[in-house]
Amino acid sequence: MPSAKTTPDVPADRLDEMLNRLKLSGIRDQLDSLLDEAARSNLSTRETLALLCEREIARKDHRRIDMALKLAHFPAVKELAGFDFEAQPSIDPKQIRDLAAARWIANGENVLLLGPPGVGKTHLAIALGREAILAGYSVQFTTAMALVAGLAKAQAEKRLDEKLMALAKPKLLIIDELGYLPLEPDAAHLFFQLVSRRYETGAMLITSNRSVAEWGTVFADPVVATAILDRLLHHSHVLTIRGDSYRLRAKRRSGLIKPPPPADSAPAGSASLHAVTDNLHPTS
Repeated sequence: MPSAKTTPDVPADRLDEMLNRLKLSGIRDQLDSLLDEAARSNLSTRETLALLCEREIARKDHRRIDMALKLAHFPAVKELAGFDFEAQPSIDPKQIRDLAAARWIANGENVLLLGPPGVGKTHLAIALGREAILAGYSVQFTTAMALVAGLAKAQAEKRLDEKLMALAKPKLLIIDELGYLPLEPDAAHLFFQLVSRRYETGAMLITSNRSVAEWGTVFADPVVATAILDRLLHHSHVLTIRGDSYRLRAKRRSGLIKPPPPADSAPAGSASLHAVTDNLHPTS
């Protein structure tokens, strides 16, 4: 009676060569342990193949996320799980969870996080950026001052269009701390060009300590500020955070510093700027 045919073993170097050619480094690096795991679990051939594919996908996802986080240039590691919603009751956790689903990014919409210093705007911006990366979107983080300085430098070197093209590539552009410091004289015009370049094609998340009615003062040009807001608010989610600074709360409780006096009313902007903020109704 003839003996059953057996499949000859494939030389390890030959198998590595094929896995390298197929760019299956996750399977290549874990092959022996994965096959041992499949044998211990009595997996079928199809189940073993599924196990190999799952681990390869997991390896590629991990590397993609790690690279995307590096390219985003976040200044710190912040996650939604670490945000204290109880300390900021003006924030609706459900709204933040909805934003974390990243549908607004897919639609090229914008998010404005407004509020005084220390209430968690940057934390939320970074955390939402991280969620965007986990969802598969490219993200870039910058401060408003660094952004405007980079645009001004590019304009002086006659490569502004190249810089704008680069800033248009990330699916989400996060601009932090708009309004904290005075901007350059041409900042409004440069910022307008960036917003126009990304309008309805790329999402933006902007944090600011100023209400939108004050952006005419921020940019020192109410007319251009109106044009900027007209585009930003067209498809937008505006979240205004009211509350005490995390950094000062403990000192106020201990009596080291006194509570701040009631804030004066915000200075009135130009008529056109108020028309934009009054007539446009951002989604929430």
